[in-house]
Amino acid sequence: MGARGAVDLIVDHAKTGLNTAGEMVLLAWDSSVSAATDIVRGRFSWDEFFEQAWFMTRVSLLPTILVSIPFGVIVSVQVGGVAGQIGAQSFIGAVNAIGVMRQAAPLVAAIMIAGVVGAAVTADLGARTVREEIDALKVMGISPVQRLVAPRLVAAVIIGVCLSAVVATTAILTGYVLVVGSGSVSSGTYLGAFISFGQTLDLIMAILKSAIFGFLAVIVAAHKGLNARGGPKGVSDAVNQSVVLSVILLALVNVGITQLYVMLVPQRLV
Repeated sequence: MGARGAVDLIVDHAKTGLNTAGEMVLLAWDSSVSAATDIVRGRFSWDEFFEQAWFMTRVSLLPTILVSIPFGVIVSVQVGGVAGQIGAQSFIGAVNAIGVMRQAAPLVAAIMIAGVVGAAVTADLGARTVREEIDALKVMGISPVQRLVAPRLVAAVIIGVCLSAVVATTAILTGYVLVVGSGSVSSGTYLGAFISFGQTLDLIMAILKSAIFGFLAVIVAAHKGLNARGGPKGVSDAVNQSVVLSVILLALVNVGITQLYVMLVPQRLV
């Protein structure tokens, strides 16, 4: 491939990426407006919402807990080792408060939503697309975005926040049991550091992050599912693309939100 061919390939990929980003933005807008207006007007598909919310909870709750437990162990062991070397064992609880609430809880929940829920949403919508069920809905005058995407979007936002709470609770309790149970610090010292350094804004930020991550993951999954082509192979390709793109996008968004939070919110000093 010559230099001209390489340039053309890069330009084509850039155009495809921009088109995909634009389509996702439009899908996000349409589904958000549809969800809001349908809820206000009493036309929201609550049956679909509850069905999807239960499905998301059923497939992601246990994996979330199983991931949170070793995460709490790793944070406690690693931080406890470093704290022991510098004589700062009393701050282990503070590290759990900051690390788990700000980063681990929303990010683990986002990965579960993207990897488990997002894959299922993409597969479901992709199968409907290749079977021409989406086209049938359009012929009948039913908006697929309003009927299928909006309920999944609302469910993912709510379940994402709930999973974040599960991650935070599980990881913090695991760290507490491990640190206090091993005798590294007392229960009062651990909780005192947690309370001293933890802020209400940390909890608000975790909730906001989780809602944004759930929103983005379902938008990516729905877009890939609705644009699946080529039969079963096309659906499997859409699932792979959805998971990879979601994880990358969520990681980038997480970095941006965290940086803004650190810059704009004053940190508590003791």
